[in-house]
Amino acid sequence: MDHAAYGIKFPVVALVTSAGGLNALTEVLAPLPADVPAAFVVVQHMSPTHPSTLAELLDAKSALQVRSAANNDVLIPGNVLVAPPAHHLLVTSEARIGLIDSGDLPPARPSADLLLVTLAVTCGPRVLAVVLTGRGTDAQAGIRAIRHCGGTVFAQNAESSEHFGMPGAAIDTGLVDTVLPLTDLPGAVQAHIARRK
Repeated sequence: MDHAAYGIKFPVVALVTSAGGLNALTEVLAPLPADVPAAFVVVQHMSPTHPSTLAELLDAKSALQVRSAANNDVLIPGNVLVAPPAHHLLVTSEARIGLIDSGDLPPARPSADLLLVTLAVTCGPRVLAVVLTGRGTDAQAGIRAIRHCGGTVFAQNAESSEHFGMPGAAIDTGLVDTVLPLTDLPGAVQAHIARRK
């Protein structure tokens, strides 16, 4: 796969989760060094009607810069952008964040599928999608797009997941490259980034 065909020049890691996600996200992000040469985006399903402190909670536990995503934000290595409530998070052709209103009805909000599909077509083989604990099947279509465009997919295993719906659905596609316990994911993410930078 030709990396030069895509505008972004560094790895992008998408962490997608639902129920049980705070602990899983903390476990993955906390061990990573501040100078990790990859950008991170986080989608966790949440109520569109309540404020979220997810970015602040993760920032307090991580050496990385973690904040809530804003429209037109640029992906920057060492930074983690978290989807805010009531918005789907997209990545545009300029490798910028696009926030769109999630509306009143499902799909899951914010949508892992929408994030992953846009990452696939804008960042191609630079993308690592990590499907963490959660209910439902969100991310199935997204990981199909990630693999179609040359990216990589990890999933949390059943034993370490509070809810195995999302990781299990991802694994059922047959397109997950690696299935790991939560404690092994930070090291695997770092090793992947080191190979792809």
